[in-house]
Amino acid sequence: CVLRWWQSKPGGNHPSFVEGLEWLQTLGLQVADQLPRPSKDPKGLADIGKWMCAADLVHTIHGAEQQSQAQMQQQGVTVETSRDMHDAALAAMIFSHLPPVRLSCIRSLVGPAYLRPCLHPDCKEPSCEGNRLSIMSESPLLMRISLPHHKNARKWGKAVIEFDVPSDLAQLLHTYLGAPRKALLEHHLLIGDACPYVFMDMHGRGFVAAAVLTLYWQKWLVSRGGVPMNPSMCRQVFVDERQSDSATAGPSNQGAAMVMGHSVKQWDKWYDMQYHPRLAQNAVDGMQSWRAAMLQSHTLAAPDLTLSTALHCGHVLVSDSEESRYQSCCSDSDSDIDIELD
Repeated sequence: CVLRWWQSKPGGNHPSFVEGLEWLQTLGLQVADQLPRPSKDPKGLADIGKWMCAADLVHTIHGAEQQSQAQMQQQGVTVETSRDMHDAALAAMIFSHLPPVRLSCIRSLVGPAYLRPCLHPDCKEPSCEGNRLSIMSESPLLMRISLPHHKNARKWGKAVIEFDVPSDLAQLLHTYLGAPRKALLEHHLLIGDACPYVFMDMHGRGFVAAAVLTLYWQKWLVSRGGVPMNPSMCRQVFVDERQSDSATAGPSNQGAAMVMGHSVKQWDKWYDMQYHPRLAQNAVDGMQSWRAAMLQSHTLAAPDLTLSTALHCGHVLVSDSEESRYQSCCSDSDSDIDIELD
């Protein structure tokens, strides 16, 4: 942002200035990467009211979905019921139906009615339609999300994150994008499709700033009986459940990580807050079965050291030379020697 602002000024494109700003940006990233980060864990965050487990979060969002649809049927389309449905749809996009998509992608998601050029400030592709929610079919209902602009788009060779929306979420979004969304736009004196984004703040504007969406989500979650947890923390909540020893059946880790815009390797580094203690405990627990196996293996392989007077072996090697020697597996008693010489 600073670089784009500087380049808009007279002389702002001078190579020395541009290179200097790029160097400062790189330095900032390097310093941030080297600074120690405080260790966090779900229990510690829960103690200070900053964490909800995956099951509680899914239950809260599901309740909001059902309530918003019931109120819409009972009371009709009003500003209040429309806002409730908007909030339920937004929450369902952040968590529950999908692997937690990056918030930047949700904030920049445009609706099916927007047919103008891409709104991403750095996009130079003339045919790009931006991060988009599309209606592929009305009957049966099929909606698709395409995310050409995500954090790792360049690293992935401009690969687009694209998937069909689950039926329950598609129905909720389709309902909201009709009369409820229109009611909200008219309430904010935005006649027509003035706001291109699917989701909007209390003033009918898109969540351009990440901080605005964070405060909006926290206030909504508290109103539903939850805690003021940062919406980006939903990614940690999801990974914590998927990597736990009690994880339920669900998406593949690789596929879920791709929708989230990264890789499973990054789960271990950034999102799995119990990665080290869980591996350590699993290793200690596994050592007990390893120890038992070692003891059993030693018992099976141990030689029989009991003494016996019986002849064990009668094989003798004798040479014709005067200095002949013999080898025997028998005991060293005199009687055994005589037998072997005979």
